[in-house]
Amino acid sequence: MGESKTEKAPKTSWFTGLKAEFDKIIWPDKKSLSRQTAAVVAVSIVLGLIIAVLDVFIKYGVDTLVNL
Repeated sequence: MGESKTEKAPKTSWFTGLKAEFDKIIWPDKKSLSRQTAAVVAVSIVLGLIIAVLDVFIKYGVDTLVNL
């Protein structure tokens, strides 16, 4: 079979590569970050309430069926 030769990338410092990657990150501004945080908290609370209500109804239904 044919042998494939792969060229190795030049060895650079790991920290240099890490810094280069961090320079590519686009960080959100404070207004955007606060709006997104508020949205996540609001959705989490709403979903928590929905799950709690469903849990109460299911528990009531199962208790009713068991006591028949």
